Amino acid sequence: MSNLRIFAVNQKKISSLHYFNNMCSSKIRASLKRLKLHVLLGRNYSSLPGLIGNDIKSLHSIINPPIAKIRNIGIMAHIDAGKTTTTERILYYSGYTRSLGDVDDGDTVTDFMAQERERGITIQSAAVTFDWKGYRINLIDTPGHVDFTLEVERCLRVLDGAVAVFDASAGVEAQTLTVWRQADKHKVPRICFLNKMDKIGASFNYAVESIREKLKAKPLLLQLPVGEGRAFKGVVDVVRTEKLLWNPNSDDGKDFERKPLLEMSDPKLLKEATEARNALIEQVADLDDEFADLVLGEFSENFDLLPAEKLQTAIHRVTLAQTAVPVLCGSALKNKGVQPLLDAITMYLPSPEERNYEFLQWYKGDLCALAFKVLHDKQRGPLVFMRIYSGMLKPQTAIHNINGNCTERVSRLLLPFADQHIEIPLLTAGNIALTVGLKHTATGDTIVSSRSSALAASRRAKREGEKKQKENSEAERLLLAGVEIPEPVFFCTIEPPSMAKQPDLDHALKCLQREDPSLKVKLDPDSGQTVLCGMGELHIEIIHDRIKREYGLETYLGPLQVAYREAILNSIRATDTLDRTLGDKRHLVTVELEAKPVETSSLLPVIEYAASVAGDLSQASREAFENGVHSACLQGPLLGSPVQDVAVTLHSLVIHPGTSTTMISACVSRCLQKALKKADKQILEPLMNLEVTVSREYLSPVLADLAQRRGNIQEIQSRQDNKVVIGYVPLAEIMGYSTVLRTLTSGSATFALELSNYQAMNPQDQSMLLSQRHGLS
Repeated sequence: MSNLRIFAVNQKKISSLHYFNNMCSSKIRASLKRLKLHVLLGRNYSSLPGLIGNDIKSLHSIINPPIAKIRNIGIMAHIDAGKTTTTERILYYSGYTRSLGDVDDGDTVTDFMAQERERGITIQSAAVTFDWKGYRINLIDTPGHVDFTLEVERCLRVLDGAVAVFDASAGVEAQTLTVWRQADKHKVPRICFLNKMDKIGASFNYAVESIREKLKAKPLLLQLPVGEGRAFKGVVDVVRTEKLLWNPNSDDGKDFERKPLLEMSDPKLLKEATEARNALIEQVADLDDEFADLVLGEFSENFDLLPAEKLQTAIHRVTLAQTAVPVLCGSALKNKGVQPLLDAITMYLPSPEERNYEFLQWYKGDLCALAFKVLHDKQRGPLVFMRIYSGMLKPQTAIHNINGNCTERVSRLLLPFADQHIEIPLLTAGNIALTVGLKHTATGDTIVSSRSSALAASRRAKREGEKKQKENSEAERLLLAGVEIPEPVFFCTIEPPSMAKQPDLDHALKCLQREDPSLKVKLDPDSGQTVLCGMGELHIEIIHDRIKREYGLETYLGPLQVAYREAILNSIRATDTLDRTLGDKRHLVTVELEAKPVETSSLLPVIEYAASVAGDLSQASREAFENGVHSACLQGPLLGSPVQDVAVTLHSLVIHPGTSTTMISACVSRCLQKALKKADKQILEPLMNLEVTVSREYLSPVLADLAQRRGNIQEIQSRQDNKVVIGYVPLAEIMGYSTVLRTLTSGSATFALELSNYQAMNPQDQSMLLSQRHGLS
């Protein structure tokens, strides 16, 4: 505390801007050093976060703001809607950067990976912490590309609110639907920002209508644009009936004026704004009973007299209840509309204490946190992103990982600022920060202060569960829900330049897997090769590039393969006996089982026991049987792909005394493989949702090309001057599609892909695939 006082006294002595700009006095530098508040200077940031212009805040407020003043938000959208540009403007206007970064120039704060700067896309989510008008905002910029959808998923899990960014000329696009569904799953309140209002073809009404139609959401229009396309110059604040106009001569968008709308100067705009405000009041009154009572009571005669603050409070409640979404507009690239968006974030999105987390009652103020992302730093080792739900975290303290059932020590705490970090002495509930020193913690792990704290919380949860007659286990209730990791759809082999480099490659892949749980690495049992499994072509390409740049390994990738699956079409029984003597011990097992197809789509086999054996089996024998079934279903008889949609019933299991469980599993696995070979079989292939946006003149060649690719067109929509082709295409037919589409449309068309489901191949395509595979072998 003495250090904090020294720092505060030093700050009070600074009375002019001249002194502020020359803050290199030895006393302040020494104070900062003693507090270990190191800023890693690599980019031109204006100052320490929190020290903006003449607004010099106390160090305590920087590190530990009150929980009501914290906002944990994410920026989410379809690829190329302007997420990173919006984030860049937010950082500039809040005083955290001195220059406006540009995605095309490759100098943005949150896109700091070399691969992101080269491609102009966001690959991994980046966190930044900043202040705006007394509020602490922890902001995460998420990717829009479908290959990195897990990045969005794991960030939404820990956020209290989100900003959905839309391209005003395109409205709701394919990936917008995906991120919206993810936000619905995690019950995240959100506001909408219609970006690119300056773009030719931008339409405010079209974008709002697409939110209403496609997302089934109720938009609350808090702003109206002043002009569209090239004529866009500002916004109308519907809540306060004011207009905000940005100075056209201002380079950075900081210079704008807020004027009340008057009958004399703006009769048309005033009429539009008044009608929009009345409609907004009626909408909110329909959704919020407290506000409806207020409107029907005091202000039923004249809505104009209703104070803006009352309307804002009601909009805040409606946003939290997720019955409607506030809609704002602007142009991040042209520096218009970002400051009102920041005001809306602090005004309408919830603080951590406004989100209802059931598990917090069991911890009684003890530490409870979720690790939601891991990064590898060459100097510091693994950096783990933490969201703290309750309690406090300090450096040099031990923490307990419930998932891994292990205890680790946090050596340092850092506030994230993209790829640069500021060291801090403690962290309280509601905040997001980076921890250094955790070697075993992975994405989705629940962190508590100690094993005894977890046991105490477990007892409270059990008592609560008994009261409410809940059946879920104590451990399940204690673990915060992690993230569902989607199954990979592409795989290829990866080889080091020489066998001597194989350990280095294994280490690199282990680090990358911990960072990115959607990357799977396995060893091919037949060839002994390492196989990479990923979410798409771009995903595997990025992993390959990172191994080269970050770990200095020139690896070789085999051709990309599609992750097929197999299924059986009829029921089949099989019997097998394994009789083997090892040393002086005889292992003898006889098993009879039945494999049959099931209707429900599931990668894991359904395991059943006939009535004749269900009561006689020991727990060890059951586990051995289940292990054997699972291992047999990993490789099907046609392509060696996993077998899905199968139920296995055990009819008889005779075990000689002293037989090991390993032998039981081996016999079961061999017997099931025999049954699968005898059954009628089919190959299932991944089917992708495809959305192609193309101008009218190129529509015919695009449709003709999709017909050749076994595409199934569902509908063709109109979007402004373009056509949007929506349909399904097998993944095997869409490899390298981006190059073909660019060639067909002179680079004007765009497309979005998303895994839909697995579908049975027709017999002709299946026999062609099998002959290709056998021909290769």
